Amino acid sequence: MATLALGPSPARRDVLARRIRMLVAATITYNVIEAVGALTAGTLASSAALIGFGLDSIIEVSSAAAVAWQFSAREHALREAREHRALRIIAVSFFALAAYVAVDAARSLTGAGEASSSVPGIVLAALSLAVMPFLSAAQRRAGRELGSASAVADSRQTLLCTYLSAVVLAGLVLNATLGWTWADPIAALVIAAVAVKEGRDAWRGKGCCAPGRPAGACRTTDTTRKTKEKQ
Repeated sequence: MATLALGPSPARRDVLARRIRMLVAATITYNVIEAVGALTAGTLASSAALIGFGLDSIIEVSSAAAVAWQFSAREHALREAREHRALRIIAVSFFALAAYVAVDAARSLTGAGEASSSVPGIVLAALSLAVMPFLSAAQRRAGRELGSASAVADSRQTLLCTYLSAVVLAGLVLNATLGWTWADPIAALVIAAVAVKEGRDAWRGKGCCAPGRPAGACRTTDTTRKTKEKQ
């Protein structure tokens, strides 16, 4: 009995690949602007949170660039061959983000580097909180349908950036209005823990498939289709 083919058709794969390339380009462009703005505002306000936010944007650019490199290949087979290395780059970026946020949060909790208020930082964090969820959701949907672990992992990196935006925004607002300097580092430690988990999942190649499909199905879609074509 012939085995039913799973996954999108070749034409649909091309559409999804183009969509991912566009989303990754948008993510890189936005994060470059975000990094410059956050690092500038953080330096002016002596804000470790904003500086960390800017560094997170740089890490997000490296993650998105890894996916852009993978999907720069027009052939589906070459994109799959590049996926393992792209996943490792994304995983390392998660671990780097977790390490920095944890160290920065520890410094803040010990009273080092208290920041002054920053209106530009608040505006930038609020804008990121509004923009990043849409980029993350769109890339995650396309990545799951295509069966690309790296695209889904990068979308999680973008989603984590959204969480960090919320943490930074809350910390800046509470610092400016109530003087609660401890709120931001506590929440940042939670973000660091989530980043470690996401980095571990990316390293293992988890989370790549559409709902209901096992993790191994991502790499077997084309093999199954070829088997059917030969029968």
